[in-house]
Amino acid sequence: MSVNISKSVSQAAAKDIRELEQKIAGFNNDTIPEDRFKAYRLTRGVYGQRQFGVHMFRTKLPYGRINAQQLRRMGELSNRYATGNLHLTTRQNIQLHYVKLDDSPAVWAGLADVGVTAREACGNTVRNITASAIAGIDPNEPFNVVPYANAAFEYFLRNPICQDMGRKIKIAFSSSESDSAFIYIHDFGFIPKIEQGVKGFKVVVGGGLGAQSIMAQTAYEFLEEDKLIPFMEAALRIFDRYGERAKRNKARMKYLLSDLGLDKWLEMVEEEWKSLDQETIKIDASEEAESIQDISNYPPVEIAQQEKYQQWLQTNTFRQKQEGYYGVYLKVLKGDIDHKEAYKIADVVEQYAASEMRVTVNQGLLVRYVKEEALPILFNAFNALGFAEPGFDSLHDITVCPGTDTCALGVTNSMGLAKVLERVVKEEYPELMHERFLKIKMSGCMNACGQHMIAQLGFHGSSIRVGEKIAPAMQVVIGGGVDIDGTGHIADKIIKIPTRRIPDTVRRVLDDYEDQANDGEYFNAYYTRQGKKYFYDLLKDLGHKDSIAGQDFIDWGHNEEYVQEIGVGECAGVSYDMVSTIINDAEIKLKEAQEAFDNGLFNEASYHAYTGIVIGAKALLLAVDVACNTQAAILSDFDQHLVAEHGFQVPGGSIEQLALQIKMTKPTQAFAHQFIQQLVDFLDAVKAFRLKQVQQDQLAADKLVVDNYYKA
Repeated sequence: MSVNISKSVSQAAAKDIRELEQKIAGFNNDTIPEDRFKAYRLTRGVYGQRQFGVHMFRTKLPYGRINAQQLRRMGELSNRYATGNLHLTTRQNIQLHYVKLDDSPAVWAGLADVGVTAREACGNTVRNITASAIAGIDPNEPFNVVPYANAAFEYFLRNPICQDMGRKIKIAFSSSESDSAFIYIHDFGFIPKIEQGVKGFKVVVGGGLGAQSIMAQTAYEFLEEDKLIPFMEAALRIFDRYGERAKRNKARMKYLLSDLGLDKWLEMVEEEWKSLDQETIKIDASEEAESIQDISNYPPVEIAQQEKYQQWLQTNTFRQKQEGYYGVYLKVLKGDIDHKEAYKIADVVEQYAASEMRVTVNQGLLVRYVKEEALPILFNAFNALGFAEPGFDSLHDITVCPGTDTCALGVTNSMGLAKVLERVVKEEYPELMHERFLKIKMSGCMNACGQHMIAQLGFHGSSIRVGEKIAPAMQVVIGGGVDIDGTGHIADKIIKIPTRRIPDTVRRVLDDYEDQANDGEYFNAYYTRQGKKYFYDLLKDLGHKDSIAGQDFIDWGHNEEYVQEIGVGECAGVSYDMVSTIINDAEIKLKEAQEAFDNGLFNEASYHAYTGIVIGAKALLLAVDVACNTQAAILSDFDQHLVAEHGFQVPGGSIEQLALQIKMTKPTQAFAHQFIQQLVDFLDAVKAFRLKQVQQDQLAADKLVVDNYYKA
C-alpha cells in the first residue's frame, strides 16, 4: 500500500518517494536485481547495515541545518520505524538505524513533510554540503557563507551531473580562516574572503580521507562569488568524464588531480566552463530573519552545580557576532540522542532560542540566538538530559563512528571504546577540558567516518593475528587536525595496539605531553618536535605480539573472543547487468532529457542526453567484450572498436564528436532539441546492432556483464 504524502511536500520530493516505492516493489518481486537496486537505494539515503534485513536511513541536512519541528519529527519517525535513537554524524547529518526497507518510503514522506530530504545522502553523488556550524554568527567571519552553501545544495540536488558519477563528492564551507569545517580534506573547500570590496572565496580541491589521506590543493586564492557554482559544475563535468570508474579505490577526485596535475586539471575545468549555460551565477546572499523568541522576563532559576555551570559557560558557550546573543553547544556522547530527549531539546529551543539549530562536525548540536539571561535555564534543561557536560570540541569530546554496532565495514567496536575513553579523560585529565587543539577521533575501520586522520590523537579499527587467534586492534595515528592558525594536517600512522590497551595508550601519550611539552606548546608542535619514531618507541611495548593474551582477544562491549567479520561496504555498488538492461538505462536518460526539455530546463536536458549517449555506447562495448572505465575512454573505445571494427554507423560519424558537443556548445533550446534527437537516432542504431548480434549468436542473448563500480 502506498504511503500517504502530505500536500505540503514538493512535487519533486513526492516523485522521489513514489519512485522509491516502485523500485522497492520491483526488487521485492525480483524484477530488479539486488545489486542494481542497491545502487539506486543508496542515492536515496537507504544504506545496508551489518545486520541482515534492516537499513540505515540517512537524512541530508545542508550545513547541519535543522529546526525544532524537524528534530521532533525525526524523533517520532525513529520511534515508529527505527530504534528510537538519532545518530549525529561528522557530515552534519542525522541517521536512523534498523529501518526496514519497506518502511523507508514512509520515513522519507514524514521527513519531506517538514522539509527534509534523503536524496543523494549516500551513493556516488554530491553528498551533504557541510559548513562551519557557527557560520552566520561567527564573530570572525568576513561574511556569512550559509547562503552560498545553501545555493550550492539547491543547485546540485537532483542535478543530472550528480546522479551517475564514478564516486562521491564532498564539499565544505568554512566561516573563516580558522577552518572549523576541515575544508582541507574535501573534494571542494571554500574559505570566505573580501578583496577590494568584492566577496569571494579561497578555493581548495582534491582533498580526502580514507585509506590514503590527501591534503587539498589551492586552486584559487580568490574566486569571485558569482563564479562559485559554475566552477563546481565545470569541475564536476570533468570528474564525471575523466574520473576512474572501474577501480573504486582510485575513483575519487583526489586521484584524478594526482594523475592530471593541478594546472592541467584547472585548464580542463576552465575550458569546460565556457560551454556552461551560465558562466556566472549571482547568489542571493540575503539572510532569512531568524525566528527568535522575544522574552522580556525570564523565570528565576537556581543552579545546583555552580562549578560545572561555570565550566560549561567557558567551554560550551560563546558570544555571537550579533549583540546580546550567545551560541550554546550540546555535547552529545557518541552522537546519540534518544527520541524523547529530542522532543525536550526541541521544546527548550522553541521557547528560549532560535528555532533553527546546527548539527556540528564533531557530532554535537549548536543552539543559536540565546539571550544571556536564558543561559541558566538552558544549562539546567540540557544538564538534566545529559547534554551539558563541559568540554565541547576538546579532548573531552570524542568523535566516533558506529563501527561494528551497525556498519558492515566495521572491524572493531569503536562505540564501546569511545565510552571508555570519555571516562578516562574526564576522570584523569580534567585539566585538559579546555584543550581545543588536542582531540581524539575514532573510526571502526580505515574509511575515516570518524575522521581519525585529522585528529591530534586518532584511532581506526584493525586487527593483529597471534598464532591461530586474532586480537581486535586500533591503528594509532598522531599529529592531524587544525592548528591555531588554521593550518590543517594529516596524521601519521604510528603503531597497531590491541583495543583493550588503548586506554593505556591514551594515558601514556597524555602523560608524556604534560611532562615533556614546553610551556604553552600545542600538542602538534610537541609531536613535530619529538618526531614519529619517538612516539613509536613510546608505545611499541603495548603492541608486542608476545604479550597479547587473555582479555586482549575480547573487544570492548563483548564477552566472547573476537571474530573478525568484515562485510562489503555500500559507498558505491557492484552491479551485474544484462546488456539490454544497460540499453534500458540509456532510454531512461532519454526520457529524463525529454522531461527536462518540456520543462524548459535545457541545460539539464542536454546533460541527460550526453549521459544517455555514453551509457548506450557502454552497453555495446560490453556486448563485444571491451572493458569500460572512464566516460572519456568509452567514447574513444567505441570509435575504435564498434565504428572501425564492427562497422557501427554513428549519426555524424564519430561517437566522440557526437557526445562532446556538450562541451563545445551552449545548451540553448535549439541545441538541446537537436541533441535529444541525436540521442534518439543513436539509441535506435544501438538497439538495431544489438538485435542483429543476438540473432547471429543466441549465446549473446544471455550474456552476463560484470560491471565493477561503473555507472556511466
